[in-house]
Amino acid sequence: ISISLFPPSNACIGRYILNMQITSCGHTYQRCLGDFYVLFNPWCADDPVYMDNQAHREEYVLNEHGILYEGVHKHITSRPWHFGQFEDGILDICLKILDMGASYHHGSDRDHCWRNDPVHVSMVVNHMISSHTTNSIMKMPENNDYLKGTKPFSWNGSVPILQQWYNGRCRPVRYGYCGSLASVMCTVMRCLGIPSRVVTNFCFPCSIENPLGVNEIFDSTGKNLCGKDKLWRYHCWNESWMARRDLNQCCGDWQCLDPTPLETGRGSACSGPTWVRSIREGELDLDYDGHHMFSRVNSNYVGWLSQNNAKKTKFFCDAWPCGQHLITKSVGSEQFEDITGAYKYELGSVKNKEAYYRAYRRIHPGYCNASNCHIDRELSSLKNPFLSDSGINMRLKMANCPMYGEDVQLHWLLENLRNENKTLKFNLCAQIITYSGCPMDQFWKDSVNVTLGPREVKKIPLCISYSQYGPYLCDHNIMKLVAVSDPECGEVLMVSRDIVINRPPVIVKLLSQPRLKVPCTAEISFCNPLQEDMKNCVMTLEGCGLFKEPMTIDLGTLAANQQARTIVEFTPYRLGSHRLLANFGCHKF
Repeated sequence: ISISLFPPSNACIGRYILNMQITSCGHTYQRCLGDFYVLFNPWCADDPVYMDNQAHREEYVLNEHGILYEGVHKHITSRPWHFGQFEDGILDICLKILDMGASYHHGSDRDHCWRNDPVHVSMVVNHMISSHTTNSIMKMPENNDYLKGTKPFSWNGSVPILQQWYNGRCRPVRYGYCGSLASVMCTVMRCLGIPSRVVTNFCFPCSIENPLGVNEIFDSTGKNLCGKDKLWRYHCWNESWMARRDLNQCCGDWQCLDPTPLETGRGSACSGPTWVRSIREGELDLDYDGHHMFSRVNSNYVGWLSQNNAKKTKFFCDAWPCGQHLITKSVGSEQFEDITGAYKYELGSVKNKEAYYRAYRRIHPGYCNASNCHIDRELSSLKNPFLSDSGINMRLKMANCPMYGEDVQLHWLLENLRNENKTLKFNLCAQIITYSGCPMDQFWKDSVNVTLGPREVKKIPLCISYSQYGPYLCDHNIMKLVAVSDPECGEVLMVSRDIVINRPPVIVKLLSQPRLKVPCTAEISFCNPLQEDMKNCVMTLEGCGLFKEPMTIDLGTLAANQQARTIVEFTPYRLGSHRLLANFGCHKF
């Protein structure tokens, strides 16, 4: 007997058991034929996750390899990530996640009726990644302290995280960061058949008091003080493709889901799903958490000088607008795709202003009947004056692209826009900044007197040596350089630059042609670029289809400029395109 099953497009996803009952001569026999899984189907036109582009389905459903984009908006770095949605056991783990999170929206999961709706499924997964009180998949470290767990940036893929959660009786894995949270969610969603991708937003505001404004406070030396608001250098979230029947959508579109619990003023919570187009249009009443997502790509930056008497003064500075660069991996390519236009219209355009006014009235009910001019005046009063208003233009330009162990070289460019001499005293400082905007150690200070003739342009070289920043950098490879004029000189001017320190590369070289179930060898090499020893050196290797579990190699101590070479052997166990990832760690990073 051949049995064919044709699940309807509104069938609940999950694991099913197929039983056969045979009645013969008055006797009834039961036999279990086996079990099978029903998933969402982006190839089926009747399914709410239907995606009509084959190249997009291959990228957002079938591709197990991804790229995470990090750094700062002027220096974007990338690193590969293994989603591994087709690895053995991952589907069962994903269904376990739905079981554990079922009570999030439903007091009982006896009928499983919500499991045919990708909106509710995505909300449950989003909540389970890091917001569940006891059984979330991953925790983020508090106060950047991760001594009791794994370093957040040491993960190469989602599979070890999901396996550790499942094997650890569904207790949170310690620790992750926004990139690993979004990537794990992308793995779960792709595994369940929902097209998904990871998005990075540069200059991401996290404000508690004013949803459309984020404040950074500095002292007179240029040191960034720790305030309530944080300006994340980048933030990753997830986008999933589905037709929102609750919004009367007949066709699929991207929905924004942010699994990272962020402070909202009413406690921390994840966000979404939010229709990306509703964010661009400022239609915040349509969707879940629309006002949160709108503010994260449209907030205004305000920089303040805090003086000894607790008085705060606005700088003259040219601030980079929040949420002006959103990117994701391109379809079928290793390059990134700029998707900023999906979230907001071109800055300053008529449509951009209309969407902003619309959203502003919903976020601030007191302005519900206010005119556009009234809102413009309110916004202008909150923003920093431009540097050009003071008669001076300044910017900090990188003179090199520093690798760990190299000095940081910059040019400080100043231009006098007036027909009179300008004499100013500047305080300069550099300090470590985490990716989430937390200021760390201030490790370098200087002061410079600058005299500019009428219309004069001056270039001042600046250098921060490795011996100055090296002891403080640790896992955080971002530093902030600030130049602020002395308040006693009159108007307070400020210019800043976020600097990314690149980590030394790990080189992977295949020594034989990979073949299914045939041993293969590869050479992994790493060179210590420092003039000092690197201690507790560890190499972690991972590859879907190549290693059943991540391989850890203890390299011990590497002397100054020493190169380490390791030969590893593995046996590919699955056909397809595979990628071998190598991650290096030591006491320095």
